[in-house]
This record gives sequence, structure tokens and C-alpha cells, in this order.
Amino acid sequence: MKQPKDFSSSSDEHLVCKLNKSIYGLKQGSRQWYLKFHGIISSFGFDENPMDQCIYHKVSESKICFLVLYVNDILIT
Repeated sequence: MKQPKDFSSSSDEHLVCKLNKSIYGLKQGSRQWYLKFHGIISSFGFDENPMDQCIYHKVSESKICFLVLYVNDILIT
């Protein structure tokens, strides 16, 4: 990794910039998207299916809601 042109310094050439957020196109991008999605959906009371991590469900009185993930799309039933 190289420093951007605007940040180059002859005395600190070994230093690089630290990324604070994931970027699309990286191998970890989809994992970071899933972790963020999981955190938010779990905060709304949805439970992850133990057999398939792409299926979430929530039971509220007599209503049942399912969320099914496929890549970066969501099917709600």
C-alpha cells in the first residue's frame, strides 16, 4: 500500500492511512454488510435460524414475519 500523493512525506514514507469503514469490492465487504445487517435486524427482535444464517424470523402475537437474505437482497414474507 502506498500513501496518496497529497500525503507523501519523505520522512514518513513507511506510514499508511487506516480505513475506518469497509469498501465495496474488498473480499471482506460482503461479510461487513452481513454483520451490520445482523446487528440491526437483531435489535428489532428478529431471531436467526440456527440451520440457515440467511433466514430471520420474528413472532409477535399471532403474526409471523420471515426475512430471507440472498446476496444483498431481502425477501420479506
